[in-house]
Amino acid sequence: MRKVVLAILVGATSVAIVTGVKGGSRDGDRDRFRFAPDSLVVTRTVYTANADTVTVGETLPLGCAGGANGSTVVAVPTTTGGTTDVTVPCGIASDNGEFPNDRDSHNVWNNASTDGSFGITSPIFLDNITSEGWLLGTLPIPTDQMVTSFSSKSELALNRSVDGRSLTFMGYQGGPGCGGGPVSPTAPNLIDVSASNTPAICDPTNPVISNSTSTPIVPTAYYRAVAEVDGRGHLMITDGNAYSGDNGRAAMKGGNGLYYMVGNDNSGNLSKKQLPATQIGIDLINATGAELLVPGQAAPVPPNVGMIGRLEIGSDKPGKDTNFRGLTIFDNTLYVTKGSGSNGINTVYQVGSQGTLPTGSAADLANAPIVPLPGFPNTTASTSTSFPFGIFFANATTLYVCDEGDGVLVPGQVINGQPNVADAQTLATAGVQKWVLQNGTWVQLYVLQNGLDIGVPYNVAHYPASLSPATGGCRNMTGRVEEDGTVTIWAVTSTISTNGDQGADPNKLVRVRDLLSATTLPTVDQHDRDHDHDLGSFRTIRTARAGEAIRGVALAPRDQDRD
Repeated sequence: MRKVVLAILVGATSVAIVTGVKGGSRDGDRDRFRFAPDSLVVTRTVYTANADTVTVGETLPLGCAGGANGSTVVAVPTTTGGTTDVTVPCGIASDNGEFPNDRDSHNVWNNASTDGSFGITSPIFLDNITSEGWLLGTLPIPTDQMVTSFSSKSELALNRSVDGRSLTFMGYQGGPGCGGGPVSPTAPNLIDVSASNTPAICDPTNPVISNSTSTPIVPTAYYRAVAEVDGRGHLMITDGNAYSGDNGRAAMKGGNGLYYMVGNDNSGNLSKKQLPATQIGIDLINATGAELLVPGQAAPVPPNVGMIGRLEIGSDKPGKDTNFRGLTIFDNTLYVTKGSGSNGINTVYQVGSQGTLPTGSAADLANAPIVPLPGFPNTTASTSTSFPFGIFFANATTLYVCDEGDGVLVPGQVINGQPNVADAQTLATAGVQKWVLQNGTWVQLYVLQNGLDIGVPYNVAHYPASLSPATGGCRNMTGRVEEDGTVTIWAVTSTISTNGDQGADPNKLVRVRDLLSATTLPTVDQHDRDHDHDLGSFRTIRTARAGEAIRGVALAPRDQDRD
């Protein structure tokens, strides 16, 4: 078993970090790293590719059979014994692999306009920080075991298990290539992995068949895997076949010891009519939304991929209404959010029955109900007005929701004497929303926004001023109820900018306090000059640097030996 030991100097303290363990480590390694008690953990990713990663004019996705700006026709077998023709388009690289910088005009994210699957794999770091944002230590995840995708803004949510002893997140691990090809590499700086197939659900209409210029015609496939890290940094990875063609976003370990996940799938080109008429389409329909995975088991294959419930609204492409982004488990009940996509209902859902986590066979899981919480949006109009992401229950009747805003940029706008690029919808509802349960219905009391400076561009060192991002709202979050009756919320911001992909913008980790019993928006205490204890006022405690992105935040896991 490969072991890597790093020493990080934090102030006057040297923190030893053990990585490279999969499924545990030798007893002697366990004392080398521990998450600090009562601290936070943040997932972070860093762009490590360079100009040579992408070549202007090459076909994107790499290996797409139709060639640059061309297409090919694929005959897909139907369930009735015939075939149906599907056109698979290709794109072309419009820029090289340079991350935006202040030395030239190159921007790798320009390629997103010609390749709808575009992304570059990048390493994952777990930063252990104080509640004030001071770094205590960093646990790097070995890049030959798991990577994430830059700039997938919905990835790397971080959740503490119900028993408080571990953290979970999702990423990519190479598996056998489609058609029985060699195992795909797990590494940074690979193109379009986030839209690749999973090994057991290979869609021939998905143009992402390769991720490496050295093997441009070898079909590759990647598990959407769950990583679990305990209080001493030991890492266990469980592979899954859900979310083929897109990304797994979040995972949480329930009190029953099982993983519950959310994500989306299907970057292929099967039409709404072709999906239920082909076996690959049926497999895709049943491999998205909320999913169940058993820790340590072999990756389930169709028809046993554990999709929980079925949700299809209106004329949406099957499976796309379950484009879930965030999740939590409270009182042994699973809750998920949908906050993106042009179809379905953007809202907060309960999955399964109150007080009972969904379990059982794939057939059992399929029968679990998925319903909006009473009082939350329940019509398709919500796709342009509601953008929930992370959620945190302070108690059974108080729910905080991160709304990331719609991401719409309004250039040339001035509000209160300063530039502001946010539209009216974002300015009205983005931020941390407070909801309370009254007579069986959830009611929104107010939105915490003060100090977020929504829509106001901010500068990042060595990042082009023309791409300066502005906060658009927030995505992932965690919280803690304090002894004095207040609630402390930590949240990861979303952004608005002119960048080719806003998920690549350097964003922030912010903190806000709220009075749990309050029913009206808190007012700022003008006598608290350092603003450390302002109710309702956000404070930035970390800002990503150019080439970095902050993704998830959670309370640190407890060391079971200290329980």
